[in-house]
Amino acid sequence: MRIPVAIALPIAIAASCGQASPQRALAAAAPEAGIARLASDAEDRWVQFDLTPGNQIRFPLTLDGRTLTAILDTGVSVTVLSRKSIAVDATRLRSGGQATAIGGQVAIDWMATREIAIGGLTLTGASVAVTALPALATGSGAAVDMLVGRDLIGGQALDIDYAHRRFRLIASGRLPFTGATAPLTISPQRLVYESAITLGARTLKPMIVDTGDGAAITVTQAGWAAAGLTRLPATSAIAYGLAGPLVTTLAIVPTLRVGTLEAASVEVRVEGDGGFSKAVGAAGRIGSGFLQNYRVLLDPGAGRMVFQPGPGANRAPLRSTSGLLLGLERDRLKVLHVMANGPAAAAGWREGETICSVDGTPIAPDYPASPLAAWSVGAPGRIVRLGVCGGAERTLRLANFY
Repeated sequence: MRIPVAIALPIAIAASCGQASPQRALAAAAPEAGIARLASDAEDRWVQFDLTPGNQIRFPLTLDGRTLTAILDTGVSVTVLSRKSIAVDATRLRSGGQATAIGGQVAIDWMATREIAIGGLTLTGASVAVTALPALATGSGAAVDMLVGRDLIGGQALDIDYAHRRFRLIASGRLPFTGATAPLTISPQRLVYESAITLGARTLKPMIVDTGDGAAITVTQAGWAAAGLTRLPATSAIAYGLAGPLVTTLAIVPTLRVGTLEAASVEVRVEGDGGFSKAVGAAGRIGSGFLQNYRVLLDPGAGRMVFQPGPGANRAPLRSTSGLLLGLERDRLKVLHVMANGPAAAAGWREGETICSVDGTPIAPDYPASPLAAWSVGAPGRIVRLGVCGGAERTLRLANFY
């Protein structure tokens, strides 16, 4: 059982410059798309990855001969390099203006690269955006160097084998496995992967297919209301993106459909009017929290997604019984958000408080993958002893609340 430390949502950029179409303005500022070459043995060149505590695909690549750590992010229109990466060459930077990201606006620069290699794919002469990439957006204590976006991988089919923690880039049109299907395109407006879902009484589109989003499904407030599901029990959650945090509504829906795929018990987040999806003209996002239950083929060139059920397909999502969303800071847990209507809210917990032990066990750097982390989704009625850093021990009775 895998327990996320923090519920971290996408690090998605949709550039915004003046009154022009946001994505077209960004594309005009970065004309160096690069030349892509797919090796003849690309289908054998699997790239191993791990999932961050925020559910993003983290993997190694090489940029100009340096090995870097990256997130595979189909919700990003252009690839992003961290300002703190060892690969940044200040002599090659040029101003790029502003971009719209989860949480608001961020400043970006551009940098030309010589060669980027990902599995069997090599790109030469591509430009990447350069901005700050906060570690918190991955739910872990370590930041990544890059977000690999649509501009680098959109010309190939992307085969993600979540069960075996590997992916590969192969020629568009290939069908390495069969399963349920759904339409997939690259939007000419947003320049990201897009599809549609049927939620409650409505089909919602366009839905950004976003492997950089650790959540399952995110929709706008208008889409949620149109689906007729507002009477479902709900709470609140927090999302993290490049520009900061965003609080969302959280509920579990009985079923939803993506093309011919029908999924049960799906976690859905609802963004308010200031949310990223509405800002870029989308109905919402299909994130890695949903996709990871399947082996997934994303092939916009062939106009399709393919889903083959994995071990987690139709398994009920883990629900918090504590009402605390937490982030790891070395030897302690920081309260990032107190969920509405939950036990922690009733017990008076506040954002920013820190926890140094759970039931007498100190918090360790490997906490996210350790059995100790399961306490926050433990059995209702259990009483957990939480050691406040520099303070007294407090108890919390777990309960179902959404």
